[in-house]
Amino acid sequence: MPKVQATSSGESVTYKEICVDKPVKIEVKHLNFYYGKVQALQDNSLDFHINEVSALIGPSGCGKSTFLRCLNRMNDLISISRVEGNILLDGLDIYDPSVDVVMLRSRIGMVFQKPNPFPKTIFENVAYGLRVNGFKNKTFIEQRVEESLKLSAIWDEVKDRIHKSALELSGGQQQRVCIARALAVEPEILLMDEPCSALDPIATQKIEELIHQLKKSFTIIIVTHNMQQAARVSDITAFFYMGRLIEKGGTDTIFTRPKLKQTQDYITGRFG
Repeated sequence: MPKVQATSSGESVTYKEICVDKPVKIEVKHLNFYYGKVQALQDNSLDFHINEVSALIGPSGCGKSTFLRCLNRMNDLISISRVEGNILLDGLDIYDPSVDVVMLRSRIGMVFQKPNPFPKTIFENVAYGLRVNGFKNKTFIEQRVEESLKLSAIWDEVKDRIHKSALELSGGQQQRVCIARALAVEPEILLMDEPCSALDPIATQKIEELIHQLKKSFTIIIVTHNMQQAARVSDITAFFYMGRLIEKGGTDTIFTRPKLKQTQDYITGRFG
């Protein structure tokens, strides 16, 4: 197989057509990321548009999750990490020293691979971010908790036990509570790192249906190993390989008419 140049030159016409009327929410420019001396991401540039679902795909270890965590500076927690390049949120560089990281993460929420509710009640799980951000009004917090649980399509299932432990819920319910927790602080963007990988098919279907509803109000970026899931939920797909963005485009185009053989080989299961 000829060597594939890892640039965004594989961008498809469909991608441009999809995005033409939607403002850019996050603009990633020439992103490089290092764990100590090891370079995990190499010169990646990619735009994310308002009210779209973008899927990041690629084999394990290709940099998808690292890229995702760069978008709300979760990698700052790794002492040996280093970032080069720019990530602009509404034109503001999120790595500028003046940026308040707590405020940034309230604008860019995150849902992790495995449900991670706190050992607290369902109510306190969802209210957590509000309290951390200094909200104290009891009525306001109660309203936001209810609104967030409704938005996460789980209110009807938990409204009668909202003051019981979130750990008593099923895995799929716990994940939706975690989504509600992320939504409670009214983010503009929702990052999802393989949110269904630990769930059964029925719970996965509920999360996917939820993603379709949430994109009306949020920009969503999801990492997934499930090609069928990427095809079902996303508008845009970006294929990563060995730390590089290989090809991006409208999801229909990427899955039916990819420009690069390496992309086709991955999505058809020839490697990965």
